[in-house]
Amino acid sequence: MALIDLFLSRAVRKGRLSLTHHDGKVREFGAPEPGYPDVAIRFTDSRVAGQIVRNPALAAGESFMDGRLVVEKGDVRDLVELLTANDKWEAGRANLNPSWLVRAGGAVKHRIDRINMERRSKKNVAHHYDLSGTLYELFLDTDKQYSCAYYTDPKNDLERAQRDKKAHIAAKLAIEPGMRVLDIGCGWGGMALYLHQMCGAEVLGVTLSEEQLKVARQRAEALGVSDKVKFELIDYRRVRPEDFGGKFDRIVSVGMFEHVGPPQYRTFFRKCRDLLTEDGVMLLHTIGRLNGPGVTDDWTTKYIFPGGYNPALSEIVRAQEGLRMFLTDVEVLRCHYGWTLDEWYDRTVAAKDRIVELYDERFYRMWLFYLAGAGAAFRNGGLCNYQVQLTRGRLSVPVTRDYMYEGERELRAK
Repeated sequence: MALIDLFLSRAVRKGRLSLTHHDGKVREFGAPEPGYPDVAIRFTDSRVAGQIVRNPALAAGESFMDGRLVVEKGDVRDLVELLTANDKWEAGRANLNPSWLVRAGGAVKHRIDRINMERRSKKNVAHHYDLSGTLYELFLDTDKQYSCAYYTDPKNDLERAQRDKKAHIAAKLAIEPGMRVLDIGCGWGGMALYLHQMCGAEVLGVTLSEEQLKVARQRAEALGVSDKVKFELIDYRRVRPEDFGGKFDRIVSVGMFEHVGPPQYRTFFRKCRDLLTEDGVMLLHTIGRLNGPGVTDDWTTKYIFPGGYNPALSEIVRAQEGLRMFLTDVEVLRCHYGWTLDEWYDRTVAAKDRIVELYDERFYRMWLFYLAGAGAAFRNGGLCNYQVQLTRGRLSVPVTRDYMYEGERELRAK
């Protein structure tokens, strides 16, 4: 039996996978099971099988991008779902991990890559966020929220879920009119504009993406609020209160901490503390890992987020210890990003012709694999989202969570 056949016989027990080897031989794995997809794939050359056995995620992704792994029944999301649903994080089997030798080499490489010193941060950000703005318009909501939505009902559509996400975060910040807010990693400006329009805050958004900066400033100008909502191309480490009218009452950071890198976590929290007023509050929203510290998979590092790393909760908590900030609230969002990514995937498929026109077929397949793999990591793997609230003062926020629920209801009703 070929190694790939042995690998797949262990990896697929529920659901069915049909594999046509490059020489035409067909092998079947698993058995039909309700809730598990039925998928057929074909390898177009002899190299694919061995590469997948050595490093499943990297080789499968590259082979799919190059057209050497062809999905003939179902689609790539079905394939990823079939494999990961048979290897759920909570079962602890890790059948899809690369070989120990690949893992050892990767651990060294990733620890170097995620140092993410300031000189590398802008380059890493540009790799992903300075892609064509049209691409993001094709699969994101109209406010271009490129982070986990918040589904108060799994049946809600993406637009509703992203509005509810902003309300959920704003309520935790307990913003009063006239407060000054710093948005670290402000994206295309949606959160900053929301906090001004819905809460009456004056907001400074900072980013390292030139494309996002351009769009954010255009949006503020179009709404006539550029005097109250300002955006700057600046590293968070270089924000000086005296340059922007003093310290901030609130800090929010959504979907940016994944790019900070563990060696810089302490720097990040120390800088946030120093930027906050004595009664200040911050809310950090980040993808996180349910396990302890680890490494980013090779394919994601190579093609999607160079220098990116999703932190364990222990790494977040440890980084702020000793800084005399109060850890006042932690929420774990388990399922919400999986639902978000499914909607992004569906919109990407619907926009295939436009994306191929913008880039090419290989890029389109790369983007599909990215969204399919990320969605499965939240449905079946060890990823979640953390929302962590920190304050400078012991009584900066009320001592019960009632204010969050009340504030969120009010914002959603507006």
